[in-house]
Amino acid sequence: MTFALDLDAYFARIAYHGPRAPTLAVLHAITAAHAQSIPFENLDVLVGRPIHVEIEAIVPKLVTARRGGYCFEQNALLLHVLGRLGFVAAPLSARIRLQRPRDFIPPRTHLFVRVDLEGEVWVTDVGAGSASLTSALRWDDRGEEQATTHEPRRIVRENDRWFHQVRYGSEWQDVCEFTGEEMPLIDRVLANWYTSAHPDSSFRARLTVARALPEGRRLTILNRDFTVRERDGRGETRTTASAEELLAVLTESFGIAFPGSASELEAILAALPPQPSRMA
Repeated sequence: MTFALDLDAYFARIAYHGPRAPTLAVLHAITAAHAQSIPFENLDVLVGRPIHVEIEAIVPKLVTARRGGYCFEQNALLLHVLGRLGFVAAPLSARIRLQRPRDFIPPRTHLFVRVDLEGEVWVTDVGAGSASLTSALRWDDRGEEQATTHEPRRIVRENDRWFHQVRYGSEWQDVCEFTGEEMPLIDRVLANWYTSAHPDSSFRARLTVARALPEGRRLTILNRDFTVRERDGRGETRTTASAEELLAVLTESFGIAFPGSASELEAILAALPPQPSRMA
């Protein structure tokens, strides 16, 4: 049986009131609205709640309960919505490389979305944390800079690999690496198990929350640190003094409630290893 997503509820969740035709303008607009409304977050991983990647579980969490999630939830929801609107869309796999050296091989545990539209191929990604897209990107081998409502982006090809890159100031940084291989549900189930349950997963070692704001700004949380970032990557960071203060930031700046008490959050934060300075 096909899951019947309430599109009106989804569009209310992301505060989108525009047209619903499968056009490039709509793809850009929904990408921006989603990234600005549904935060990236890994709270359930840290409290030991299972992450389910089936759309039947994602909608009650991200839409009804107004929580956030990570790529397997965020982009699966977007993929489902695009399909309902008549877009020709497919799930693709990738390796997240943000702030990772090229000689490091990260696991292939990222999901993003390909869209075939009017003879061109586009990609969108609302599940990459502080580097989530707010506009779709044209996927071709020209390597040209592409404007978004936030940072400039580009897609470059190196041999048989593609790299989605973001420019902060004058510096290009890898966001993710991909080959174009599709990521069916069973592959997402396996990758999600690693991301949420494997002892070496970075999502078990840090609290990370991110949300895009209008006019190019972004908000991020990394453990106790709350940062407001500008379009060029510059940011102002303050360290929250208590679990209660961090809970207030989660509610007021991200619109989400921690699924537990302040004392539980404090115990989780105390057990996390020290983190290098990096974006969420």
